[in-house]
Amino acid sequence: MQSNLVNFIQVLRTHEVRVSPAETLDAVDVAATLGYADRSLLRDGLAMTLAKTPEEEAIFLQCFDNYFSQGLSDFAADQSTEERAEAASDSGDEETGNGDEAQAEGGEPGSNASAELEALESAASESPALQTLMQSDLMQDLMGNNRNELTLNINRAAESVGLQQIQMFTQKGQFTRRILDQLGEEHIRNAVIELEQAESPALPIVQRYRDILREQVRDYVEREYLLHAEGRNRQFMDDILSKTRLNNIEHVYLHKVQELIRKMARRLASRHAHKRRRLKRGQLDMPKTMRRGIPNDGVMFNTYWRQVRKEKPQLLAVCDVSGSVAAYAKFLLLFLYSLQDVLPKVRSFAFSSHLGEVSDYFDDYPVEEAIELVNWKYGGATDYGNSLLDFASLAMDDINSNTTVIILGDARNNNGEARLDVLQSIYQRSRQVIWLNPESRRSWGTGDSEMLRYQTACHFTAECNNLKQLERIVDQLIKSTR
Repeated sequence: MQSNLVNFIQVLRTHEVRVSPAETLDAVDVAATLGYADRSLLRDGLAMTLAKTPEEEAIFLQCFDNYFSQGLSDFAADQSTEERAEAASDSGDEETGNGDEAQAEGGEPGSNASAELEALESAASESPALQTLMQSDLMQDLMGNNRNELTLNINRAAESVGLQQIQMFTQKGQFTRRILDQLGEEHIRNAVIELEQAESPALPIVQRYRDILREQVRDYVEREYLLHAEGRNRQFMDDILSKTRLNNIEHVYLHKVQELIRKMARRLASRHAHKRRRLKRGQLDMPKTMRRGIPNDGVMFNTYWRQVRKEKPQLLAVCDVSGSVAAYAKFLLLFLYSLQDVLPKVRSFAFSSHLGEVSDYFDDYPVEEAIELVNWKYGGATDYGNSLLDFASLAMDDINSNTTVIILGDARNNNGEARLDVLQSIYQRSRQVIWLNPESRRSWGTGDSEMLRYQTACHFTAECNNLKQLERIVDQLIKSTR
């Protein structure tokens, strides 16, 4: 059960529930304390330990029900497929952990079991393969419909072949075959081949048991695929989108990209949550002062204060929204405005042939709508020289040693005046100038690109054309501005 609990926690992680190693140990202690007899009690205890938000609790409850509510499979040879499915469903409605009822589910052989047994024993005298099969535990359990033992054996076989690692629907047949081999289905196959060659009347009986076993294993693999692969497929899709050039992402996936950006932003926000700095003045932190005085018999030799030293860095985002770069600018702005809690206040500027401040758009409209309005107003042919002059007139007086300027653009100036002197002035006044270029470094300086010249007036330049690169750069940006 402890192994099952660890596997269940892995399922939670694939469904975006954050569980640390320490919380895993806490969950093991909770399960050991509460026991596994009362399923509801175990569920509530684990939920209190592992779920930290209402959203995570909803995911936890769904995963718990799917993982721990699997009924016993039914291998009765005298039942139809529909009857076996109904019996398995009825079993699944029972509470997991009810030991007495589960043990009673072993089942009795069907009414024709005696006749089948006689036919098989008669045929076994002429078929060594069938004789070997009849002596196997697998066939004995199948003929007796020993549901407990067969279900446990399937679980063990699935664990031994690593079914929890299933990711693609094309792997279902592969894992089904591996589990059947682990169970010893090879003996049934050998017996079927031998009985076919001998045209034995016992052949339909053995084939029926073989088909029942295969059906139950396929159903088991299907359930596990739905449980384990859903989260992994989501992670796989997120990984693909995060490494795809943003201008190559089809429109149908844009909502997934926006969701992924918010997920990345939450991860960065959690990583860079503001840490309060204690100083020797301000409001007295009485609880901490008293706790630290306990070793001194309550004498408060050391005092602790709550005043926080506040620094006010600035972040100026200058984005090229011309046709070739608009997609990258959209996602950079979405990323920055999703991190308002950990980044300094962002002032945004957009340009193509001319530049203007667009911060008010993000105050008045939702981020997605504001970005669309910015692209509509400032899109067009690119003129970096004129845009840098506009930026200097709007923001140069506000740039100081506590200011970070981040520029997103391909630096293709349509053979216009580069105005490198303006960027050099910004470089000298600011804390850092960061230039993100969506083009490959091999393209910098080719054609009408002024990137190699602009690079001399930047503290940091980087190729940035997918979300993985953007997350890494924004992570470093947050560290440098704190």
